[in-house]
Amino acid sequence: MSKHIYPLLIAQFLSAFADNAILFTVIALVMQTAQPPSWYIPALQSVFLVAFVVLAPWVGALADNHAKSRVLIVANLIKAAGAGLLLLKVEPLIAYCLVGVGAALYSPAKYGILPELAGHGGLVKANSWIEGSTILAILAGMVVGAKVADYSTTWALIGTVGLFLISAAMTLFLPVNISRAEVAGSKIVVFFQEVRSFLSTPRSRFAVLGASLFWAAAACVRVIIIAWAPLVLMSHNASDIANLTLFLALGIIAGSALVPRLIPLEHLRRARIPAYLMALLIMGLSFTDALWPARMVLFLMGTAGGMFIVPINAALQELGQQSIGSGGAVAMQNFFQNAAMLLSVGAYTFAASQQVGPVYALLALGGLLLAATFWVVLRLPETETPRPANPE
Repeated sequence: MSKHIYPLLIAQFLSAFADNAILFTVIALVMQTAQPPSWYIPALQSVFLVAFVVLAPWVGALADNHAKSRVLIVANLIKAAGAGLLLLKVEPLIAYCLVGVGAALYSPAKYGILPELAGHGGLVKANSWIEGSTILAILAGMVVGAKVADYSTTWALIGTVGLFLISAAMTLFLPVNISRAEVAGSKIVVFFQEVRSFLSTPRSRFAVLGASLFWAAAACVRVIIIAWAPLVLMSHNASDIANLTLFLALGIIAGSALVPRLIPLEHLRRARIPAYLMALLIMGLSFTDALWPARMVLFLMGTAGGMFIVPINAALQELGQQSIGSGGAVAMQNFFQNAAMLLSVGAYTFAASQQVGPVYALLALGGLLLAATFWVVLRLPETETPRPANPE
C-alpha cells in the first residue's frame, strides 16, 4: 500500500471532524437565536443530504476527469466557505447546504483515490482504515464541536474553517493522477447511462444496493433512538443519547478492524452474514429495556454494520475503477444511499406522525432490512473468481 495513504487518512480525519463539529455548531446556533419550528433541525440535515443526490451526475465526473487530490482541496475550500457564511450570519439552511455541496464533491474523490493508492490487495484494509478514522472523527467532532459551540459558536466556526484549510493543505502531499478522459455529452444523460451500465452485473448491484441499505438503516436507527431512549431507558438529556450513539460508533470501528481478514474481495458474498445479523440486532434492540444491554446490542449492531459496509465500499471502488471510474461509482453510490436515507427517515417521520411508537418502528426496520438483504443477495453468484493481487 502506498505511503500516500497516511496524508489521506489525516486529511480525511480533519475534514470529517470539522463536518460533525459544524453540524452541532449550526444546531447550537439555531437553538441560541430563537426557538426553531419542529421541522427546522431535520431540514438542516436534509439540505446537507440533498446535495449528494442532486449533484451526483457532476461530482463523480469531476473526480475522475481531474486529479482527485486537487478535487479534495476544492471540496474543503467549499466547506470552509459554508462555515464562513455562518460566521457572517447568513441563513443556516443556505450556509449548511453549501457545506453539503463541498461534502458531496469530497466523497467521490476521497473514496475514488483509494484504488490508486492501495491496489487490489490492500483495498479492503485501506477502506477499514478510512472507515475507522471517519468514525473516530465523527465522535471527536460531535463531542468537541458541541462543547466549543456551547462556549462560543463564533470560535467553533473559526475552528472548523481552520480544520478544513489544514485538511486541504494535507492533500497537497497526495499524487496528481487523472484516471479518465472526460466523456462528451450531457452529464445527466451520461450519469444515468453509467448507472444502467454499472448495475448490469449482480456483483455491482449488490455493492450499490447493499451500501444503500446500510446507510438507510443507520440513518433511521439514529433518528429512532432519539425517541426510543427517553421512552424505554428514561434517558431525558442529550448526553445520555449521545452515549448510546457512542457504542454504535465503537462497534463500527471494531467491525471495520475485523473485516479485512474475514471478508476479502474474492468472497464478497460473505458480507450478507453481518447484514442479516445487523437486521436481527435492530429487532433485538426493540426488546431491550435496560441501559447496559442496550449499549451491548448497539455495539454488536455497529460491529455487524462495519463488517458489512467496508467490503461493500471496497468492491464498489474496484468495480468502478474497472468500468465507469471509481469517482463516478462513488458518486452513484452517494446518489442511491442518500436518496435511501432521505426515504427511510421520511418514512419514519410519517410513521411517527401516525402514532407508530419507536419500539414497533425498530421491529419494522429490522424486518425490512432482513427481507431487503435477502432480496439483494438472491442474484449474487455463489462463487467468485479470485483476482490476482496487484503486482505493485
